[in-house]
Amino acid sequence: MNKYDCIIVGSGINSLVCAALLSKKGIKTLVLERNDRPGGCIRTDEITEPGFIHDVLSSWHPLFVTSPGYAELKEDLEKHGLEYCNTDAPTAVVLPDNTGFILKNSRDENVKNMNAISDGDGDRYAQAMSELEQSLDLTFTLLGSELWRWPTLKVFLSALFKLGPFRLAQYFGYTLQTARAWLDATFASNAISACLAGWPSHIGIGPEAPGSGHMARVIAFTLEMAGCPVVKGGNYNIVKAFQQVIEANGGELKVNADVAKVMTGNGRAKGVKTSDGTEYLADKVICSVTPNQLYERLLDPAEAPEAVARQARAFRYGNGNMQIHLALSEPPQWQVPELSKVAITHVTTGSDAVSQAINEANCGLLPKEATIVVGQPAALDPSRVPEGKGLLWIQLQECPRHIRGDAAGKITVPEDGAWTEGVREAYADRIIERLGRYIPNLKNSIIARTVLSPADLEAININLVGGDPYGGACSLDQFFLWRPLRALKNHDTPVKNLYHIGASTHPGPGLGGASGYLVAKSL
Repeated sequence: MNKYDCIIVGSGINSLVCAALLSKKGIKTLVLERNDRPGGCIRTDEITEPGFIHDVLSSWHPLFVTSPGYAELKEDLEKHGLEYCNTDAPTAVVLPDNTGFILKNSRDENVKNMNAISDGDGDRYAQAMSELEQSLDLTFTLLGSELWRWPTLKVFLSALFKLGPFRLAQYFGYTLQTARAWLDATFASNAISACLAGWPSHIGIGPEAPGSGHMARVIAFTLEMAGCPVVKGGNYNIVKAFQQVIEANGGELKVNADVAKVMTGNGRAKGVKTSDGTEYLADKVICSVTPNQLYERLLDPAEAPEAVARQARAFRYGNGNMQIHLALSEPPQWQVPELSKVAITHVTTGSDAVSQAINEANCGLLPKEATIVVGQPAALDPSRVPEGKGLLWIQLQECPRHIRGDAAGKITVPEDGAWTEGVREAYADRIIERLGRYIPNLKNSIIARTVLSPADLEAININLVGGDPYGGACSLDQFFLWRPLRALKNHDTPVKNLYHIGASTHPGPGLGGASGYLVAKSL
């Protein structure tokens, strides 16, 4: 009764995409989730006040709606209730003097608005987008394919034949440009530059990191193309839709099923055993976990070669994340009224401020002036709040996992560096106080708030190590060919028929489901 073709450990977006595709092919698939609900970082709850529907962790879906997994499953998911809400203003920045810039989902409009602020900025932006479009095949092959596979090599060889070695080398040099270098060279206006400066942080890298310039361009292109959609009625509705697709095609999904061990024999995966002793047998096992979970907990140490075990132990995690959820008695009234319809607004002064906050967090400090990511899902989907009310989804991506001090010198931190309730709430107070300068009615309209520190996030999801929402540091040595580990290829492991997916694997974090898609297609 417990025999399956495939078992998937974990039920985040990659697992759900993988299970849906496999089930549709008639492959008997079981998804096991240790928590009391599926979805991983997709969770929707009334965590402040009744009637206020909050996406507790992840919320926005530009990567998913542009993914091949969505293209294949769109009709099935919509049949089971998935519906998106969107806006023509996916992102913006607001500066201390309450000026800023709003990026629209129209290239022509963006170019026009940029040139109106600073002559030539729009033209240079259009040129950058045109250059990106000319290499889209290669760019999206590298970002969305198994890198150690013949089809990927064919695309690379085609590019080599078409461009020649010198121009291809130029392309890779261009992709390694930092966001700071690209923004400084492209925009004379700080407002336009600042609008894009915070976006590389959404994939776990800062504006000084190699490759961050290319990712800023790719993100701008994606936001123009897809906007910044949210799931109508709450992000968790996509989990419900996936579950129905999986079950309608013969698959199963079990919760409160904590996998404690991957069972092996003769160098092959044979199934899994849960913490209550239940065994499930399968021809193939797919784990959506961190490298540490896979190689230090689920697998017998004898199954991993020394190089793999050593690299798993050395796998690094990025900074922690904090979520602040606000239920408001009325919608936020920005000093800049046009911001009321923007999906995600960054509060920052630009690359310098983003870099400083990241560096402070890297040093274990609570940043003095964090980059505040202000999400307004209710502006896109009014069904999330009672009539006449408001809601904010606030993300802080520059939090130390272990606290050594406060860059502002005002918050007393514990000697053991732990995120206590006192530190959490004091830091949230700092953020709300600063945000109130841009939203005058904010403080007086707060009905209730719920704050989740990095420690709270890890308690919700074991894969969020230290509150890192990106499955591990996305520095160049842990990305592309080298993610998750240098000793491994693609999503294979040293154990036959055992595969590794999730944010810790290529192509990295984001609600795109790419690694689950790639493994499903390979099977």
